[in-house]
Amino acid sequence: MDAKEALKNFLDYLDVEKNRSPATRRNYERCLVRFIRQENIKSVSDISEPSIRSFRVYLANPEVNLKKRTQAYHVIVIRNFLKYLAREGIKTVTPERVELPQIPERQIKIVEYDDVERLLNAPQGGSLKSLRDRAILETLFSTGMRVSELCSLDRFINLSRGEITIRGKGEKLRVVFLSDRARAAIKNYLDKRQDADEPLFISISHGKDPKILGRINPRTVQRLVNKYARAAGITGKVTPHQLRHQFATDLLLNGADLRSVQELLGHSNISTTQIYTHVTNRELKEVHKSFHGRRLR
Repeated sequence: MDAKEALKNFLDYLDVEKNRSPATRRNYERCLVRFIRQENIKSVSDISEPSIRSFRVYLANPEVNLKKRTQAYHVIVIRNFLKYLAREGIKTVTPERVELPQIPERQIKIVEYDDVERLLNAPQGGSLKSLRDRAILETLFSTGMRVSELCSLDRFINLSRGEITIRGKGEKLRVVFLSDRARAAIKNYLDKRQDADEPLFISISHGKDPKILGRINPRTVQRLVNKYARAAGITGKVTPHQLRHQFATDLLLNGADLRSVQELLGHSNISTTQIYTHVTNRELKEVHKSFHGRRLR
């Protein structure tokens, strides 16, 4: 089978049967096109263990300048492509023959709690933009949702219940919960709105007579989070995703179990949630406190 045809079929399979997001499709396509071009793959039969090994050597070349995690992602994509081909009965390299590389664990950057408080209080004033920004920051910290999920929220939610059903990665539904502060911030913001547009969070033009420009986008949210982090005197870059990290660590530090945090974050695999445990393991801290240096007392 022609390699480009097989690639198209695989991407359609991701769309239709696996419900992968457009971003995932683009990432998979970019990785596989890179592999096909670099190794001059014309037909599926050209995919071999030597060609995959050669591609991995190419990815590791310092001149290509790819992080270890990005290199590993390419290998994962190739494995998933091979699994799809095997599922379709197309003979090629067995996926299990492609060994995944060892990559270092992610280091989660956590903002100090006092810094978070200053960040949440940074938007000042009663303008529509300030009220919107306060509501965005409170919602991110209260729910731990992804920035793309926040941008996709529609206006007509039941604030009295303090719950929002959102559609996350892979079209999976989950419920997130609004704190009293987040509900109050959203109410104040919506009370200021003079329109009936569907999006909950809107983009607003600059100037003396600001206009609504439609649904807010992730880049705008990233910029405003960084802007208020600087205003709060926080050194280093702060992103919406760090507020998601903050949400998870805050729950774990206060005794929430890992499974519940997994569900609230919308992680498919609990191993993804476990990246937080090394900074929140209270039991290990108590063991250290109880037993370390006892002979010196």
